[in-house]
Amino acid sequence: MYKKIIVFALIGAFVWACATVPITGRRQAALVSNEEILPLVDQEYEKVLKESQLVNNTPEGQMVIRSGQRIQKAVEEYMAENGLSDQIANFEWEYNLVKNDSTINAWCMPGGKVAFYTGIIPICQDETGIAVVMGHEIAHALANHGRERMSQGMIANGLLGGIGAAMGQNPTLTQQIFYQAIGMGGQLGILKFSRTHESEADEIGLIIMAKAGYDPREAPKFWERMSAGTGGGGGPEFLSTHPSPKTRIDDLNALIPKAMEYYKPAQ
Repeated sequence: MYKKIIVFALIGAFVWACATVPITGRRQAALVSNEEILPLVDQEYEKVLKESQLVNNTPEGQMVIRSGQRIQKAVEEYMAENGLSDQIANFEWEYNLVKNDSTINAWCMPGGKVAFYTGIIPICQDETGIAVVMGHEIAHALANHGRERMSQGMIANGLLGGIGAAMGQNPTLTQQIFYQAIGMGGQLGILKFSRTHESEADEIGLIIMAKAGYDPREAPKFWERMSAGTGGGGGPEFLSTHPSPKTRIDDLNALIPKAMEYYKPAQ
């Protein structure tokens, strides 16, 4: 009887605490709030910056910043047009290029704080290639994939309520779930998302890069270069093994007509 009560409580919490992902419309768990998560991840982002060599004043750094700002504007316009501006009201956007030629990686923390590593720039080739990556990474934050993973982890472990309540129930476990969900600590930015999250980020990223004035038809070409440059299996830091490079490219090509509806070349 006791176990049944717990199960029903967890199911009720899951149903009650749901949110909708922009653009795709998928329903997701949202047991915790961004107001709880963002201050914590902002602290970690600042820690990363202090420990890194930033090269924002280089031509490549300026392309990272410029593409980020254009995609940010496109996101803000889309959210405003669809009455969703409140979902990004607490975002504090920031873009930095980190000197690390051996790391093929880029990531966006919840709240819009982005980091690129110089190792991925040659595969990007130009600003449009950077925009492909930028759109994909910002899409993870826009879709609240970190919050969803945190919520799923808490529900699976019987931790109900927000982060504060969960800390009271089991602080060690809650902290572990948080780090795993957000990709913080030693694994920051090396977080393999699920097949659903990766595919969703591809779709959202394609739409927002197109809306920002970048040609979405360049996205499959970027992933072809990424696949070729990493032996077809994907880099350990940036690419998830799910979906496969071929599936990802095929799915993106299928989405091009939808993305082209948003595409207006920058003047």
